[in-house]
Amino acid sequence: MKIAVWQTEPVHDPREALQALDAAAARARTVGAEVLVTPEMFLGGYNIGPARCDALAGMSGELIDGLASIARAHGLALVAGLALPSEDRPWNGVVVLSAQGEELHRYHKTHLYGDVDQTQFCAGESLSGVFELNGWAVGVAICYDIEFPELARTLALRGADILLVPTANMKPFDSVATRLVPARAEENAIFVAYANYVGVEGAFHYGGLSCICAPDGSDLARASDAGPDLLVAEVRRDDLARSRTLQTHQNDRRTDLY
Repeated sequence: MKIAVWQTEPVHDPREALQALDAAAARARTVGAEVLVTPEMFLGGYNIGPARCDALAGMSGELIDGLASIARAHGLALVAGLALPSEDRPWNGVVVLSAQGEELHRYHKTHLYGDVDQTQFCAGESLSGVFELNGWAVGVAICYDIEFPELARTLALRGADILLVPTANMKPFDSVATRLVPARAEENAIFVAYANYVGVEGAFHYGGLSCICAPDGSDLARASDAGPDLLVAEVRRDDLARSRTLQTHQNDRRTDLY
């Protein structure tokens, strides 16, 4: 399966964001991608304040319909970040849509980063489930989530082969993209697709460095921090099997001790 990761600048008008996504989806499909991952809170921006997040959550039904139309038009599964409504503050969410436009999964970010997350969103109450996407077992995390090794390990133990990670990682935290994301892939013998922003949004200067990492921690594709990019890489079952033969950590865990 070919995965596309879209590194782009924040777009604060969600309808303009859908238009940009439509163009990116067309490009991704042209090169054979079967799934496209956007950055965190792609439909409306991330560092936008509580009132705007509330407004975007109220539009989520319309925006998900727009995502479904794009998925169907291009025959491409979508993994998109957006605000989702709750009884309190909105959730920082992700929806996963099939190439037929059907909603396969949604997830609410569980680890909230600093004031920007904690003033705009409420924390999700459960980890992503592991679901099937084009015959692969897939889990989802959002940005800060990936910095907690327990989350990725739990999803791997539940059977995930691929972890899809919309993110809004800002400078000076480039080491998340260059060290932690490859480590999550290697220590769990899974593929990790990590989609970040570039550009400036308020006080945040986003770091780019989006990537698709193999189960041995190597880069299948890597963007720079210089500007937008569309990464595409093929995930292969033989690479997964090889890494899981060589990497024995899961089987050798001392669950009697921890």
